[in-house]
Amino acid sequence: MATEKKPREPISAKKRQQLQKCFQHASGIASKGDFDYATKLFTTCVVGDPGNLLYAQSFVGNLQKKYNNNKKGSRFAGVKGASSKAGVKRALMQKDWPGVIKSGLGVLELNPWDSSSLLAMSKACEELEYDQCELLYLRTALDANMKDPELNRRCGRVLARQEQFDQAIICWTRVQQAIPDDEEAKKAIGDLTVNKTIHQGGYEGAESAKDVKHLSGDDDGPGQQRTPEEQLEKAIGKEPSDTSNYLQLAELHLGKERFEEAEKVLRRALEVSGEQVDIQERLEDVELRVLREQVATAERTLKEDASDANKRKHTQLRVTLNNKEMEVYRSRSLRFPTNLGLRYELGLRLKRAQKYNEAIKELQEARGDPRRKGEVLLALGECFQQIKQYKLALSNYQEAVESLSEREMEQKKLAIYRVAKLAWGLKDVDTAEKFATDLAGYDFSYRDVSELLDKIRAFRENS
Repeated sequence: MATEKKPREPISAKKRQQLQKCFQHASGIASKGDFDYATKLFTTCVVGDPGNLLYAQSFVGNLQKKYNNNKKGSRFAGVKGASSKAGVKRALMQKDWPGVIKSGLGVLELNPWDSSSLLAMSKACEELEYDQCELLYLRTALDANMKDPELNRRCGRVLARQEQFDQAIICWTRVQQAIPDDEEAKKAIGDLTVNKTIHQGGYEGAESAKDVKHLSGDDDGPGQQRTPEEQLEKAIGKEPSDTSNYLQLAELHLGKERFEEAEKVLRRALEVSGEQVDIQERLEDVELRVLREQVATAERTLKEDASDANKRKHTQLRVTLNNKEMEVYRSRSLRFPTNLGLRYELGLRLKRAQKYNEAIKELQEARGDPRRKGEVLLALGECFQQIKQYKLALSNYQEAVESLSEREMEQKKLAIYRVAKLAWGLKDVDTAEKFATDLAGYDFSYRDVSELLDKIRAFRENS
């Protein structure tokens, strides 16, 4: 006998008002880049009203910005999130669905792409009938594991249940790409195509898929069956202003790593959309993937044949990629000026382009991000050294040494090396000796540190 679900207690008007005030305050804090405090406030909102899509979206979106959309969260997520993960498992076993969501939020605070916790939270939302939040958590998991067949299978089922046919077809197509003989995927794509036509075209009287095809004008005759790509191209031809078909087609091309085809489709979508920002960003991401693949190919070619022509091509492609990344990060930094991760990435590209004064401005802004303070200071020191502001370079290098942890050893060794070499060039022998000795203690074979120590010793003996 099926167990009846216990009805949820409604949220009182007073509590809703309190949560809304908390949410508004959290949104203001997040816009200023204080991601940690905003996370605490958004957590209060989601725990208080776990079915509120806006609260859940803001919680996840704030954390994704905090981690600069790196798809893996904090490097210590596995250790620090162990107790919260245990809480998720315990709540799942007890079928404590609100408890699953509450513990899951603790895991996501360290890694908003943690697939096991996101799946558990989506299951809890399914049980609690929070359909929109169920889909949000599934899509967030899928964002970091786009080709995972089981995630796509789960997402496809939920999207189909919610009658989001186009998106469901994309998910099942990815399943089919990963597992070509998957019968469930094949059947789901066919059923969804028919159901979409019935839903949109008013063919409820059709008794079969064949009837639907005939009524909709999609009957291509015996032995003819369109691929998903062909079906979407036909849909675009019928409704050229509907950008969803372009986006689905681009996703299919990306799933098969046909990046240039995806780029062409997204350009068409951008044109008909009137330059929508989200489509512009998708196009930019694909353009970058194309350029990065071209650079990787050029690097492989160069290893096989180090001719002057191949060297020039490799260099030219790297410059082109850096210029494109610079353009993308500049535009996104203007849209999200409090996202310090974007300012850091822009600063690095400006530095590579030898635009040191501009790079310094962006990197100084990025110093406010405690997660990458040491990296920023190291880059700043290199910029100041290039413009011959040696004292500023030295102070930034020294501060970088203090900020970089033992877990960032390669960068820490580089910062120590920079201090020792620059101090030696500035005839600050004591500082050069101290840092060169420290570096030798970490790694005596690092670059020319042993030679530098010999020079310092010889100087001491002759002075």
